[in-house]
Amino acid sequence: MSAVGPTTAAAGGAGGAPLLRVEQVRKSFGDHLVLDGVDLDVDAHRCVVLIGASGSGKSTLLRTIDLLEEVDDGAIWLEGEEITDPRKDADALRARMGMVFQAFNLFPHMSVLDNVTLASRLVHKVPRAEAEERATAMLERVGLAARARAYPDQLSGGQQQRVAIARALVTSPRLLLLDEVTSALDPELVGEVLDLLIELKADGMTMVVATHEMGFARRVADEVCFLHEGRVHERGAPEQVLGDPVEQRTRDFLRRLA
Repeated sequence: MSAVGPTTAAAGGAGGAPLLRVEQVRKSFGDHLVLDGVDLDVDAHRCVVLIGASGSGKSTLLRTIDLLEEVDDGAIWLEGEEITDPRKDADALRARMGMVFQAFNLFPHMSVLDNVTLASRLVHKVPRAEAEERATAMLERVGLAARARAYPDQLSGGQQQRVAIARALVTSPRLLLLDEVTSALDPELVGEVLDLLIELKADGMTMVVATHEMGFARRVADEVCFLHEGRVHERGAPEQVLGDPVEQRTRDFLRRLA
């Protein structure tokens, strides 16, 4: 993969450059190497699904993209701008992305509406009335406008996860990152969250999704990437990676899920 040069960066991702580019990213925690030279391109309006066993590096990769973890080596570009440049304002860069976590991460002492408006008001400096109007529209979109005044502990797990997705979407991110967003849910609640992500995909949202839901990957992914020990071992269309994988490690992983 060639580096993103000055011309591409200046173009702001125009001219066919990917919306997201991850190039040779390495990350260790102490002596444990978690990401070992990861490359990943994601074009606008595409959905890339990351699969792999626990500990393969999926969550850490998403956290480095969202600048929640510093990379040890390599670089990440968003719309042609290197966001891993330590001279850049990480908060301003992170505001262009939405991140949804496995454990919801809602503030328990705040209402649904306040959870969803928080970033708009504090980070984007949107006036409260406008922020609440946007949040109400987004909660309507995810089917939870009637629960705007409720608190997280008054909601089911599936409802809490939909609130978390609404919170990530309300600031109109260019990129949505989702980390195993169904793994903490009871099986009967998984479908409502996956259905929402399918709608977002149909609307053209650019997404990178770490998941163990192979059915979702087959339905939504434009590309599936199999991670093993911090490296991308296989990538391709879902029908190829999930249906007829080339690499033995991919075949072994999928066989364990069967």
